[in-house]
Amino acid sequence: MNYNSTRNAALQVTAAQAIAQGISEEGGLFVPQSFPKADLNDMLGLDYIGRAEYVLSRFLTDFTPEEIKACAGSAYGDGKFDDNTPAPVVSLDKHGENKHILELWHGPTCAFKDMALQILPHLLTRSLKKTADGKTAVILVATSGDTGKAALEGFKDVAGTEMIVFYPENGVSPMQKRQMNTQEGENVCVCAIHGNFDDAQTGVKKIFTDPALKAEFAQHNKMFSSANSINWGRLLPQIVYYFSAYLDLVNAKKIKMGDAINVVVPTGNFGNILASYYAKRMGLPVHKFICASNSNNVLTDFIRTGTYDKKRVFYTTISPSMDILVSSNLERLLYHLCGEDTEKLTGWMNALQSGGAYTVDAATADAVRALFYGGCCDDKETVEVIRNTFEKDGYLCDTHTAVAVGVYEQYLKETGDNTPAVIASTASPYKFPDSVLDAFDCEKPADPFAEAELLAKLSNTKIPAPITALRTKPVRFENTCAAADMADFVRETVRV
Repeated sequence: MNYNSTRNAALQVTAAQAIAQGISEEGGLFVPQSFPKADLNDMLGLDYIGRAEYVLSRFLTDFTPEEIKACAGSAYGDGKFDDNTPAPVVSLDKHGENKHILELWHGPTCAFKDMALQILPHLLTRSLKKTADGKTAVILVATSGDTGKAALEGFKDVAGTEMIVFYPENGVSPMQKRQMNTQEGENVCVCAIHGNFDDAQTGVKKIFTDPALKAEFAQHNKMFSSANSINWGRLLPQIVYYFSAYLDLVNAKKIKMGDAINVVVPTGNFGNILASYYAKRMGLPVHKFICASNSNNVLTDFIRTGTYDKKRVFYTTISPSMDILVSSNLERLLYHLCGEDTEKLTGWMNALQSGGAYTVDAATADAVRALFYGGCCDDKETVEVIRNTFEKDGYLCDTHTAVAVGVYEQYLKETGDNTPAVIASTASPYKFPDSVLDAFDCEKPADPFAEAELLAKLSNTKIPAPITALRTKPVRFENTCAAADMADFVRETVRV
């Protein structure tokens, strides 16, 4: 299995090269040349680690079976996840609905990013040994909230790596900010930027594609890499949990083998929902991908019109991990749906960079709409969904999961399609206690930990241990910089 760049048809790399490098030299993203078919019956009786080994082995053909087994076991075993169950499914079907919540937040940082970022350090360090001649990987991350903490936790004190995480100064929740700024590890650093997530993401991409800067770091035996979902090693593990959810539903007799499902994902950078599309390409029977956005509804508009236009008001919302106007992984989907025409795709991406918008051709737009439904919820609607879901189903959603539930209800009302739905729940509600409490019409305390305690009392749910532990952790990082100064911050921090 080799990989091409979305913007260079002539380029071909191994899995280890794709993971070590993160992004292609010309700015394209690495994609597999083909999609191996999965046999669902072969995975049915496996636990999560076994299912991960099965999927990863189909794509990481330059890794030995022993290496893949070690990576999966280290990531998903040893008590890293609650009850040693990384991705449980909770069925909300007592009212006759085919609605199933895939909980992806039972790891050490209480967000779905743990599902990939607990295994990425193991994949990356092995990839570096195969391809990078002992270079130190300088891992740069732009985060809208959850990726940063999950990456920091995954890579802390990992030999041969240094990590810098950039986040929008006023674009994450207080709990997310505290998670990052109290992070332990001698090889990690955190910096807030004056701007939004797109500014941070653009700054990181500029660093990755700056030949002079890369040459400067290479002289010191260092190379840049990424832990964002632009890195294939971050995206690949996310395919696993869609297969796992389907097989768990079969085992629970909620569906029969071969039945189709719909997949509903609260979407920002498009990586999580793209992973479910890749699962379909491998044989998972998915009928419709329901792409849920908040007020930053650039993806909703694109799916409906074929025009991607980031020239719009940017909203800071109560679902901050989705506060994104440039969804990087959409590039991968468009590559597959436009016939792998790298020239056409590069033209669209250049138009986005230079003019802030592009319109795909009619055939590609039709292909997107055939697979995807796009919808959005604003903050008021999101709070209402949290309230209604708790009152009706006894289930407490965070603000991102609530957006997905709300858009799914829109889809159901619009189409009447009662295909069993798997809704990705991407974060614990205790990462956003202030906003979740708005659904309970109560007087809120000022302290986020007091808010969490009140939420636990009102909902009769338990505060996750990683959130409780934050209260006594000292703040280590209080760095800030302008988006234009990110490269200088990297130089000073890494000290080349």
